[in-house]
Amino acid sequence: MSELTKILLVDDHQLIIEGILSCLKNIDGLEIETANSCDEAFSKIKSNIQITPFQLVFTDLSFDNQSQNSNLDGGEALIKAIQEEEISIKVGVITGHSETNRVFNVIHNLNPSAYILKGNCSTDELNFAIQKMLKGEVYYTHEIHQKLLKRALVEIQMDDVAIQILKELPRHAKISNLEGLIKKNDGSLLKVRSIESKLSKLRTDLQANNNTDLVLKAKELGIVD
Repeated sequence: MSELTKILLVDDHQLIIEGILSCLKNIDGLEIETANSCDEAFSKIKSNIQITPFQLVFTDLSFDNQSQNSNLDGGEALIKAIQEEEISIKVGVITGHSETNRVFNVIHNLNPSAYILKGNCSTDELNFAIQKMLKGEVYYTHEIHQKLLKRALVEIQMDDVAIQILKELPRHAKISNLEGLIKKNDGSLLKVRSIESKLSKLRTDLQANNNTDLVLKAKELGIVD
């Protein structure tokens, strides 16, 4: 008989846990435990290290049931705690958070082995993710993968002038007001025509309908605050 893969599922909504469990029950070879808070999850992970350690943990990012006494206030804090203690366990994220900037920061800073969206979660996807994680590989759901590619492409296209324009644009009623504020790399100032040309290219690159839409998309991508 082959050894079971021990998984910890962490979410503060019991209905979500039940939904994910209904998918996981159709996958052979799993032993699954659950936790409703990050503190409880971390305690279970540590207490099982010397007995039968968890091989995988799937956690949400946001938890609404945290109190002032909670040590770990969300999924990011749980992942950081696991990494700081150098616990040998593969961590995956199952969440509703699909905002490009949030996704990018979690993956860039924490490097989870999987990033799956709750709305598209299925038995097949979970099984595929689990097999990839057990092999030491990474799995991101298709939508997340596309967002990361778009973010990387936009970063390549961005330069200091573009970022200056995007930061200043919401502060001024007219584009002409930006003249004298935007500097090129050599320190010289951009004329209005050059600023308008740059804005046109940015709208095309980010597929924005207008300058207001452009700023919103730049914020979504985390290019500007």
